[in-house]
Amino acid sequence: MPFFLLVLLIPLLLMLLFYNVAAFSFARLGLSPDGAFLFLTACVLGSLINIPLSRRRMVTRERKAKPFFFLFFYYPPAVQEQMICLNVGGAGLPALFSLYLLIARVPLKPTLIAMLLVTIVAKLMARPQPGVGIVMPAFIPPLVAAAAALLMEITGLALPGQAAPIAYVAGTIGTLVGADLLNWRAIQNLGTQMVSIGGAGVFDGIFLVGIIAAFLG
Repeated sequence: MPFFLLVLLIPLLLMLLFYNVAAFSFARLGLSPDGAFLFLTACVLGSLINIPLSRRRMVTRERKAKPFFFLFFYYPPAVQEQMICLNVGGAGLPALFSLYLLIARVPLKPTLIAMLLVTIVAKLMARPQPGVGIVMPAFIPPLVAAAAALLMEITGLALPGQAAPIAYVAGTIGTLVGADLLNWRAIQNLGTQMVSIGGAGVFDGIFLVGIIAAFLG
């Protein structure tokens, strides 16, 4: 095989390997192998879809009246429209799956405690970035969620085998609440035309939550 073809195939093989590992991880959260593959594919494709939630007009530059001889000319302020969206793959689908796990597989009290811990850390680590949205280190939410879920098992608040779904729910909802919802005012003041909840750096963190959480099972 020519060397340049091998170079082209290596990224594809690595992507397929990562995709299979991710699908296997989500399967350990209670989905069938086919269901895990479909859910993962839907999240990846859904990351390209943003559902508008609200629109508002914002002033980008104030213009004042300027005198010209004995006349005054009024220049209206420059405005643009800002749209707040919900990212389907980074917020919508993970939130729905978390709701299913919360109803069917995880105890409420330890999950809420773990979720609170992730929310606090996500709030402290998230940073509003103009032109992008809310960004944060992608590895922080899954690691904190995994540690919090294991702590629930060690303290006896959760039964053995419940750490994985607890970590997924706490990591997903805690990240969305701490990084995005608690920074709602900062998001509105970014000055960007579109901000996506669950998009930008937040999507990476939530995506990794599912992979790392599954290995706790």
